[in-house]
Amino acid sequence: MNGNHDDNAAPSAWVVRWSGLVPAGGRVLDIACGNGRHARLFAARGHPVAAVDRDLAKLALLAGIPGITTLCADLEAREWPYPGARFAGIVVANYLYRPLFPHLLAALATGGVLIYETFAAGNERYGRPSNPAFLLKPGELLEVVRGRLRVIAYEELNVSEPRPAVVQRICATHPSVS
Repeated sequence: MNGNHDDNAAPSAWVVRWSGLVPAGGRVLDIACGNGRHARLFAARGHPVAAVDRDLAKLALLAGIPGITTLCADLEAREWPYPGARFAGIVVANYLYRPLFPHLLAALATGGVLIYETFAAGNERYGRPSNPAFLLKPGELLEVVRGRLRVIAYEELNVSEPRPAVVQRICATHPSVS
């Protein structure tokens, strides 16, 4: 479920902060990309980007941008559209569909970086999303990556920008050596 996010916004400060960890030239997957604020960021830095969203009109905004390929798919209503693919970076912002977690972890290449940021429990006091199904439980992103990825940074906090919200965010890497 997409959260209530402003698709005209600049890239998330969290994503920008950790984007440099994605191996140079490595392919990036932007999940529920909206108008492509993060796809544009990574493409501008020389990464080939696979941008997926269920909104064809938003994907059309990315047409013709060098380095970005789009896929219109409802990730909640079909099979994982990238079987066997590996990505140097996976970015998810303002989106939560728990059944995707195993696919995201499996799609992260050795040395790859997962940058994830979305709404968490407590956000209901600020508005949407307020359904617990679309809010991370305390510590949930840490649990998802435990034993699989190396956590570089993790936060669970109230933010005021771009609007008041409760968020959880993580940057984690797939270890080069187990």
